[in-house]
Amino acid sequence: MNLAQLESGKKAVVTDMSLLPTDTRKKLMVMGMLPHTEIAILRKAPMGDPLQISVRGTSLAIRKNLAEQITVKEL
Repeated sequence: MNLAQLESGKKAVVTDMSLLPTDTRKKLMVMGMLPHTEIAILRKAPMGDPLQISVRGTSLAIRKNLAEQITVKEL
């Protein structure tokens, strides 16, 4: 399952980020989104883009097209 498919209020663990462009992946990793990190979808915009997520206590907004490239396992 990818991050964009996760419903609001649900938690998951990041399993793979290799589909992201290298520079984007590095930026997300610096902000705390690493493989095996627990994340939660806080909310989605009415049209589904962007998504507000919580990573290690930090709130981030990411585009849906990037979320579709992040593989997660729902908890």
